[in-house]
Amino acid sequence: MRLDKLLAHSGLGTRKEVKKLLKTKIVEVNGKVEVNPKTHVDPDTDSVTVGGEELDYQEFVYFMMNKPQGVISATEDLMHETVLDLMEMQDSLQEPHPVGRLDIDTEGLLLLTNDGKLTHRLLSPKHHVDKTYYAEIDGIVTEEDKEAFKQGVTLDDDYQTLPAELSIIEVNEEENTSTVELTIQEGKFHQVKRMMQAVGKEVVYLKRLSMGPLSLDEDLELGTYRELTEDELELLKKA
Repeated sequence: MRLDKLLAHSGLGTRKEVKKLLKTKIVEVNGKVEVNPKTHVDPDTDSVTVGGEELDYQEFVYFMMNKPQGVISATEDLMHETVLDLMEMQDSLQEPHPVGRLDIDTEGLLLLTNDGKLTHRLLSPKHHVDKTYYAEIDGIVTEEDKEAFKQGVTLDDDYQTLPAELSIIEVNEEENTSTVELTIQEGKFHQVKRMMQAVGKEVVYLKRLSMGPLSLDEDLELGTYRELTEDELELLKKA
């Protein structure tokens, strides 16, 4: 790959910033100063140093985001702000993609990576990866609803969902509202909302708490993100 791309992908700035860095003559390829951003290098065989320190190149990147409402889980869109717009990293790091989708009005855990194999494994119906949500409901969620979800409910298009685990956190009969946690293993379009509609309830707020073994970092503010830790990544790869 081009030297400027390698440097940018290693977190040293945007392409423009990397070109300025090269002009300072502190970048060496195989022991020789290199100032040409178009120079092609092989990260696996060439030695690239910056200021005398070996470059730590990552082929894959893994991020956890606390997605806010009003942002779509896509890499680009002409109408709405995307999760990649929040990351402001299109030119400076490997471009990740969202692993699955959260609705525009849904908050919470979103994994982003450029690791296609991991994405496929986490989203494949064959692997049945749990996804847990916190939801605020217009309506009283009952024990009968819990049993219905346990058996799988029929959506508006006659699709029969896989069994899901519904836990009632609180019920407010005066306001006719409930708060629940729901764990599903699928990712159908608007699935949580449609499952609740199937039992005569409406989701008014939805937040994803976990995906497989990965739980949302409670210290991660809405709209912010961080890299996964080595332990989190190892757990995900075993999911």
